[in-house]
Amino acid sequence: MTIATTERLVLRDWTESPGDLGRIYDIYSRDEVMRWLGGGKGRMTDPSEALERVRMWHERWTPYAGRWGLWAIEPRAGGPVAGSILLKPLPGRDGVTLTDDIEVGWHLHPDAQGRGYATEAARAVLEREFATGTPRVYAVVMAGNDPSMAVARRLGMTHAGVRTDWYGGAELETFVLERPA
Repeated sequence: MTIATTERLVLRDWTESPGDLGRIYDIYSRDEVMRWLGGGKGRMTDPSEALERVRMWHERWTPYAGRWGLWAIEPRAGGPVAGSILLKPLPGRDGVTLTDDIEVGWHLHPDAQGRGYATEAARAVLEREFATGTPRVYAVVMAGNDPSMAVARRLGMTHAGVRTDWYGGAELETFVLERPA
């Protein structure tokens, strides 16, 4: 299912196609990607894990009918999927219970970074979410992940300091964007 399109991108569900599964493994097995996602927890070590992961994403997000989820960022010009864009409730201090705080995030393959895909994809999902009446959306970034902090700033997000409200109390650089008036 396509959830949004932009001038250069199609944001769609990840599928069980060999191309998608290969790209999921290629992204989520890389230390340079995973070190910023929970400090590497969840890094794939076997290609078969990609199928498990895409099925888990579908199971988790299907009840939200496309409002929240984790989707593939596909360049319209062709080539491999650039990465993932996510929009979802943040898990609280216990790391499990979802809060009322909504997060936008991005996970790009290194070969797709620096092209503005994360910013463009995030703008599309933010526009959709703000149309539902959500008052604010957060981006949370591990300290040292300067490229992701730059994306948050390009989105017009305001740095709100280090917070420990989510993801099991992890110290995260927090950015916030209020719904436009």
